[in-house]
Formats: sequence, structure tokens, C-alpha cells
Amino acid sequence: MSIEIKAPTFPESVADGTVATWYKQPGEACARDEHIVDIETDKVVLEVVAPADGVLKDILKGEGDVVLSDEVLAMFESGAAAASAPAEAPAAAPAAATESVEIKTPTFPESVADGTVATWYKQPGEACSRDEHIVDIETDKVVLEVVAPADGVIGAVAKAEGETVLSDEVLATFLVGASGSAAAPAAEAAPAAESDDEDGVAGPAARKALAEAGLTVAQVKGTGKGGRITKEDVDAAAKSKAAAPAPAATKAAPVAAATPALGADGRVEKRVPMTRLRATIAKRLVEAQQTAAMLTTYNEVNMGPVMEIRKKYKDQFMKTHNGTKLGFMSFFVKAATEALKRFPAVNASIDGNDMVYHGYQDIGVAVSTDRGLMVPVLRNTEAMGLADVESTIMDFALRGRDGKLGMDDMQGGTFTITNGGTFGSLMSTPIINPPQTAILGMHKIQERPMAVNGQVVIQPMMYLALSYDHRMIDGKEAVQFLVTIKELLEDPARLLLEI
Repeated sequence: MSIEIKAPTFPESVADGTVATWYKQPGEACARDEHIVDIETDKVVLEVVAPADGVLKDILKGEGDVVLSDEVLAMFESGAAAASAPAEAPAAAPAAATESVEIKTPTFPESVADGTVATWYKQPGEACSRDEHIVDIETDKVVLEVVAPADGVIGAVAKAEGETVLSDEVLATFLVGASGSAAAPAAEAAPAAESDDEDGVAGPAARKALAEAGLTVAQVKGTGKGGRITKEDVDAAAKSKAAAPAPAATKAAPVAAATPALGADGRVEKRVPMTRLRATIAKRLVEAQQTAAMLTTYNEVNMGPVMEIRKKYKDQFMKTHNGTKLGFMSFFVKAATEALKRFPAVNASIDGNDMVYHGYQDIGVAVSTDRGLMVPVLRNTEAMGLADVESTIMDFALRGRDGKLGMDDMQGGTFTITNGGTFGSLMSTPIINPPQTAILGMHKIQERPMAVNGQVVIQPMMYLALSYDHRMIDGKEAVQFLVTIKELLEDPARLLLEI
């Protein structure tokens, strides 16, 4: 029986394809499901298989011809015998795509204009499992993960690493249900296209063989139609290469070694593009210095009372609160919360010519990560206990280290605390986090001789720094705010009594 062999049904996003390689010629026998021709589209390469046992008769579309969806490629005679030897038993055909879908960037919140494609973890033609992490989108606040929508294969990548993307913009196409070998993408074919010279060109199967043999198009002489390279040509070149004497390892080593980048004076330099997060941090810090009337007031606090409480109750605290450790930050957060209640201007923000007074305390805690400084926010700290503060900060630190902080974690905040003391800083001038009007800087605890009741006593002291926007906060309020924090920490019982 005579059967028409047709091009596959292309998805809506694919207009046409090109006949890449015929693996069978008229008169040759084919087994059912044997791979006979490749159709190359702008996204993937599709395999067409024999519909039954039989013989390929007439080829209607030659290599290089453009074909439309479901267009007839050749005529096939099922059940017929060929004069040539029987065809080899075919390998099982890979799964074909059932649907092509678009992979898009996440919907950014209003405060985020765009993002940057940071890292592709899957390349075109690679198989993916449902919900597998495939690409990172870096915004000026967090890094967002994009996952595979289903089991399938990455098709064509529309946005490469480093490109800027908008909310809901298409990143790539995804072939649902396809297997990796069934969808060798056009992106992998691109390098071969660059070698369309006197040495000939290679089809998808030949390019795959070239890659496996470690050969280039220039190293293989094509004997196919129009000088096209076939798999047999690659096999012959690979055998010739294996028979040739291998070059000395000492000669190959300098070629393989990476050449260091040298500056104008011949010394080694390394140039790395600034990440979006780092660039945004720099922009906001410069903006804060240029637009705010920023001043800093200093004080020092005796950390002895807090350290005594922590030493006395840390084991019991950990046992009572399911392994949560009692640190210093929770005391500072609670002291700052109480001080913010007493001095509303420090808890306010500036919006144009308006001063916005907040009836709640949302305190941001600066967290240092490999990607840069992040400031996740503790919500409604007036309603949080010490254990709640400590467990939430620990969660922020772990997720910040792993790049898992979400957009919601970073939004808002009425006041910020930063702790340079963890890195050994003795004193610094923190920069305001706009549109907030103040930031508290903690520093290293250091034993120093202090005069107490006419006597010199060694005490664990910490310098505190409060940077504030003088447009919103008067110097008197700033000093009194910082003194309030000092008094609450030096007599922690006042935190419980709210006095």
C-alpha cells in the first residue's frame, strides 16, 4: 500500500521548516519507526520516522527545501521488499513534543521595572522535569527562580544571560512531552552554519557525530549532495584522526591553558560586570547622600547587662523556644521599637513634600550575602517577642545565603538596623535607606576602661551610630532617640515595663 510521508504538525509559533537530512534514499528498505528524515525549524529539529515496514519510493522534497506543516515529503510503499539488504533494526524513536509553550519571566511588583537574565541552568535541547529550576532572573531586590512548566525539553532561548527582561516577557519556548534526543535545537546547529564554506555543510545527524568525534566541519570532506557532510564522512574522518600520531602533551598544554587578562602595564587584571543588585545598591546609596540632609549622632552603650541576661538564660531560652538562640539583635530590635513609639518622626518617611507617619513599626535588618547587601523586614515588631525576632532573623539569614529571599520580604520598612560589628567594625557612619529617615548602626563590643562612681572599671562597650535625615528629624529628637535605646539596653527591665 502506498502511504504519504508528511512533515510533522508544527506549533502555531512555527511557520515552516527545512528538510535537513534524508537518512534513506529511494528504493531503500525501512523498518517501522525507523528514523528517515530530519525537519529543521527555527526552534528545534524534528525527526520523521517510517510509518511501517516497507520501502521508500519517491522523495518529493529534497534536502534544503522549505516545507509547511503536514506537507508531503515522500511516498512510501508499505510491505514492499527492497533489492538491497534488509535494514538494520531501528532504535526506539525518542518522544516527540505534544505542545509548545512559552516560558515567561515572573510578574514583577510595581516597584520593580525590569530584571536581568542571570543564569540558564538548562540549554536548548536539554530535557527538564516538571518544576525543575531552569533560569534565574535577577532584579534590583531579589533573584527570582523560573521553573519548567512540565516534563519536556527547552526549545529556543529568546533571552540570553545578561539581557534585560520585562515583566511577563518570553524567555524561551518549551516543548512539552519531548525527550532530549528528539529535540536537538537550532541553537546547537548554529556553530555548524558558520562553516558553510568549500568544505561543505553538515546536517543535524552529522553535526551530532562531529561533536561526539571532537571534529570540526573544516576537518571533514563532504561527499554528499552539494558537498554536504554525511555521518559516513564523519566516521571516516574520525578513523583517520585515530590512526594519526597524537601530538606531544607538552605542546598541547600551552594551547589549553587560559590566557590571563593583562592591564596596560602588563599586570594581571580581572574585569567582572557589576550585578544588577550591586548596581542598585550603589545607586540608592549615592541617591541618599545627594538628596537627604544626612547627619550622624553617636553614643556608646554598656552591653554588660544584656550579656549577663544572655549568659544566664541562653540555654533555657533555646530549650523553651525549640532551638532558637538568644542573640543581641533581638534586644536592639525591641529597644528600637520602643524608642520609635516615643519619637514618631524617626519612624516616618518622606514622600515628595509629604511626611508620612506610620502607626506601626516595621524594622529592616541588613543581611550581607554573596550577591550584596539585602534588607529583609521584620513586620509589626511591636507585637513580636525576643524569640520571634531571633527566629525570623535566622530565617532571613539562611534564605539570604541561599538566594531564597522573596520580593515581599524586602518591601517596605520604616526603620533599619545594620550590624557592622559582626565584621569587626568599631565605628562607622551608616547610610539611610530611602524613603526611611533614619538608620541605627551597631558595632563591635570591646572592653574599655570606664569611669563608674569615681572608679575605673573595665566594661564591654559598643559604639552606636544613628544617621538621620535632618529635613524630617531635628537634632534634639535624634539624640534623645539614641539615648533612649542606650538606657533601655543598659537596664533591660525597662523593656518589659515600657518605661
